[in-house]
Amino acid sequence: MSSTTTPGGSPGPTRRVNLDSASGQPLHPAARQAFAAALDAAYADPRRLHHAGRAARLVLDNARAATAEALGVRPDEVSFTGSGTEAVHRGLLGLHRGDGPRGTHIVHSAVEHSAVLHAAEWAGAPTRSMAVDPSGRLRLDDLDLTDAAVVACQSANHEVGTVQPVAELAEAIGDVPLFVDACASAGRLDLPDGWSALAASAHKWAGPAGVGVLVVRRGARWREPFPEDDRSGERESGFENVPAILAAASALQAVVAERAAENARTHALVDRIRRVVGEIENVEVVGDPSDRLPHLVTFSCLYVNAEALVSELDRLGFDVASGSACTASSLEPSHVLAAMGALTHGNVRVSVGRETTEDDVGRFLELLPDAIERLRARL
Repeated sequence: MSSTTTPGGSPGPTRRVNLDSASGQPLHPAARQAFAAALDAAYADPRRLHHAGRAARLVLDNARAATAEALGVRPDEVSFTGSGTEAVHRGLLGLHRGDGPRGTHIVHSAVEHSAVLHAAEWAGAPTRSMAVDPSGRLRLDDLDLTDAAVVACQSANHEVGTVQPVAELAEAIGDVPLFVDACASAGRLDLPDGWSALAASAHKWAGPAGVGVLVVRRGARWREPFPEDDRSGERESGFENVPAILAAASALQAVVAERAAENARTHALVDRIRRVVGEIENVEVVGDPSDRLPHLVTFSCLYVNAEALVSELDRLGFDVASGSACTASSLEPSHVLAAMGALTHGNVRVSVGRETTEDDVGRFLELLPDAIERLRARL
């Protein structure tokens, strides 16, 4: 419990509420238990032939198999990286370097995470952006795939939650390799069909930070885009953090087993937030209202400074995100909202998690309108 001051000025205890679960959340109990056990059982180099090394290798292989099963892919298609960002970079750039007939352009949706945009820029190849509609969904009727070497499209948007038509895009692009950033959706939704390489991030499903997952389909035209590491296999480099990888796999298995009930619960919480916030004057709720990630919603408040609103909600006991959710400064204008033609002023992303209760959401919705009005009155 922490102390805060109510709008009327009287101090009182309040439970701090994490409404930024899309950025980070507490470890799933299954991950915490697996990590603690693996610290003693899997500390060694999994590429050594001694007993401790073989024990670590067994844990790593089991984690790979568990991750593959939870995602619905083959174990030999799964590699572990140091972060979701690294998985994005390796996945996209590896397809861009792949052998076979291809063009020169990296084509991506206008609402991709900055990790995709930065990787495309680093590659030095010509790029082209694909337009989205006002909900943030890719416009399949306005595709320009001329001279495309690789196409990148996220499975669902990390800021507004809108699910992308990945399978339909894959059919439209034919033999052009498709990279999918599934960091926001893996574990919460089934993976889409039709991709060649895909990236995910363990901390998004209540696993530990510092574990990314790269999945490259068997037969995909993928080549290592970075310096090779003699001690590791293709698509991997460095000494794996085996305890963290096992914790990530354990969390993923747990959230997949729980997701039908948990998605229904969080979807209802977000529906409530969308409904109430949408009634506040000069506030715009963005993203698809139904075909979306179950746990997050973004809204923009006219005549409100985003930084001030984040600080005010923090004072009231709520952790929220604002601005672009994928840039160095969380308060930079969002290229996602700009591409949608949405209001970028005073925007807030709320994402609920496993520990968020009905009472938490009710208190947030009770205090939010007054917080907005107080900030508007200061202008």
